[in-house]
Amino acid sequence: MSFVTHQTGSLSLTPNLETLRPAPRLPFRKRAEMQKPTVLIADDHTMIVEAFRKLLEPQYQVVATVADGRALLDVAPRLRPDVIVVDIGMPLLNGLAAGQRLKQLMPRTKLIYVTMNQDADVASEALHTGASAYLLKSSAASELLQGIHEALKGGSYVTPQIKRALMESFIRSPHPKVKAKKLTARQMEVLQLLAEGRLMKEVGTVLGLTPRTVAFHKYRIMEALGVKTNAELIQFAVKNHFVDT
Repeated sequence: MSFVTHQTGSLSLTPNLETLRPAPRLPFRKRAEMQKPTVLIADDHTMIVEAFRKLLEPQYQVVATVADGRALLDVAPRLRPDVIVVDIGMPLLNGLAAGQRLKQLMPRTKLIYVTMNQDADVASEALHTGASAYLLKSSAASELLQGIHEALKGGSYVTPQIKRALMESFIRSPHPKVKAKKLTARQMEVLQLLAEGRLMKEVGTVLGLTPRTVAFHKYRIMEALGVKTNAELIQFAVKNHFVDT
């Protein structure tokens, strides 16, 4: 409440009616959008992105779409969406590596993986590193809505086909697999870009490194993995899902 000062210098307790007018109301559609949970979609296939957008927009506000892992790392921390729907096989940086980093920066954001990758080990790693849901692109559309719904309630969702594979994998080997050699985050970035067929100069441009530094990373990667040729290095990257086959 504000007060009116008379010319005599005395104060009046009469409220200034101008300041008591209510703020203009936003249009109903804008108010409704502001109340919807926000979603960021990360996938390098335009048709998939548009299909997801059409499916989600009646219930969620799609705040952005990106087509590679590095763009996801750039956009997501600025927008802070409630949910990120992300593919694993994306260029420049795969969705699994990007998601793990984002989960450290944004622990409250829910990660929903929607992928072609049916490998139970990949699904297990995704879930152990912070994913709230893991679905296949061949799953019914309703499963994506269900996965997001469960995630926002604090739960998790795994598509039935992958859930069975996880159970079978656990029965065969109840102890989690231990990776013999662990690469650094930078080495994994270099490995993916090299496996995508990029030259060292191109890798350096993407990562902001000199070609000589990229060559050093490549040497250390090959040393750590015990491989001696580029073919073996690419085989390792494909086998461990750094790139799509």
